[in-house]
Amino acid sequence: MPAAPVPPLFTAVTQVRVSHSSTFAAGCDGMPASGTLYTDTAAEPYLAVNPTNPSNLIAAWQQNRWSDGGAQGLNLAASFDGGLTWTLSNAPFSRCTGGNSGNAGDYARATDVWLTVSPRNVVYALSLSFSGASLQPGSASGMLVAQSQDGGTNWGTPTALIQDGSQFFNDKGSITADPTDGNYVYAVWDRLTAQNAGPSYFAVTSNAGASWQAARNIYDPGARNQTIGNQIVVLPGDVLVDIFTELDTAMNGTPTASVRAVRSTDHGMTWSAAVTLSDLNAVGTSDPATGTAVRDGSDLVSVSVGPGGIIYVVWQDARFSGEHDGIAMTHSSDGGHTWSVPVQVEADHQVQAFTPTIRVSADGVIAVTYFDLRNNVPSPTALLTDCWMVTSSDGGLTFRETHLSGPFNLDLAPNSQGLFLGDYQSLADANGAFLPFYVQTDPGTQLRSDVFLSFPPAAAAQSAAGEAGSSAYSALAAPEGMALTTAARQRVMARTRLVQAQRLHRGS
Repeated sequence: MPAAPVPPLFTAVTQVRVSHSSTFAAGCDGMPASGTLYTDTAAEPYLAVNPTNPSNLIAAWQQNRWSDGGAQGLNLAASFDGGLTWTLSNAPFSRCTGGNSGNAGDYARATDVWLTVSPRNVVYALSLSFSGASLQPGSASGMLVAQSQDGGTNWGTPTALIQDGSQFFNDKGSITADPTDGNYVYAVWDRLTAQNAGPSYFAVTSNAGASWQAARNIYDPGARNQTIGNQIVVLPGDVLVDIFTELDTAMNGTPTASVRAVRSTDHGMTWSAAVTLSDLNAVGTSDPATGTAVRDGSDLVSVSVGPGGIIYVVWQDARFSGEHDGIAMTHSSDGGHTWSVPVQVEADHQVQAFTPTIRVSADGVIAVTYFDLRNNVPSPTALLTDCWMVTSSDGGLTFRETHLSGPFNLDLAPNSQGLFLGDYQSLADANGAFLPFYVQTDPGTQLRSDVFLSFPPAAAAQSAAGEAGSSAYSALAAPEGMALTTAARQRVMARTRLVQAQRLHRGS
């Protein structure tokens, strides 16, 4: 067998490695092992910036991923110098980080971490914590929220927003602090049943986390249908918009996916009927040489709000090529009532691109990060992958590209129903400086992954410098008459079925 190609050193932009080797004790989850434990792997990161102190960054990620879902624990970290140095911490979201029968975190595993910071300088972390295979006898899951009053250095005992036994599985949560009223924080997720149903659930605090209203169903897509990836954004006038993917299964078993939204004008007390942003046609990513699946962000969206309350949404979609995924973006200028025709925003249209994340700065610059395989060389032992950021200063008409990292060998990532860096990555901004926060595998041959923070040049500086590869290019709608090939259409349905099946097999 030929030797694997050796990736070059990561020299694209300045990087800081935030994660470290695991310190979890062997067997800390208190249950017999199932699946493969990938020690010293990090996955699915999140980064938040303190609006009262932009030098204060708070980070979180999964530590020690299991092949059959979740991780031993969630690691948290805080920086007070803009991300150059970090202090690690934990909250008791699972037994490996202090959860026990005396607090809400008495679960074997944790996953799907999300962060937000209120204008009152309070940090909130949301965890999906669970034990046992989802919806199987003896299993349990809950959505837990912990607070930090000191910028993410120390964390209090979590509050359970919901706790269920084997009849339900709570999945894919997010949490959003109201940017203008520090009393309100909103959490949203989906709640799966064994009948393949999954309505959107919602909980809110109106007193800065002192108490939370009982979790409740705010949108039910109907029997055999489910939501995934619910995310709330807050528009001017305290209008809430929950944006999610809806996975529907017709009576004949045909699955479809679409991006949808519901609105609330009263802090989540009542919600509108759902509107459809777009259909979603992800075929997923795989190694061209071996066919090995990449567990990417298929069937998930990323959402951000720009000046004037313009909402931007990105996701993976094969509509532009008819056969492989690119990065689609749409926007709404009227509070989520109507949406633009999706356009393709990644720079290289000829290769698979996956797991996009979007962020819009206060001055309206759009940034999107993603991975692609443009530098891959077919090999049975390496899948060379790069991380990129594209930015637009004209509302998404034209973009410029920055190389963040790579190529690194994705074959050295944990295999959790596919090579796994996370179902999502993260992107923040501090005073107009974008901060990509993502996972990549480490150099060498050891199976290991870490979380990195990058410091790319500002969009204006990049344009003025005329960097190689940074020339402007136009976002493009799908070619007129373009349709998915029959094979691609079958792959879209297969991918949707796979996402549904993954959620019923531990879920996250």
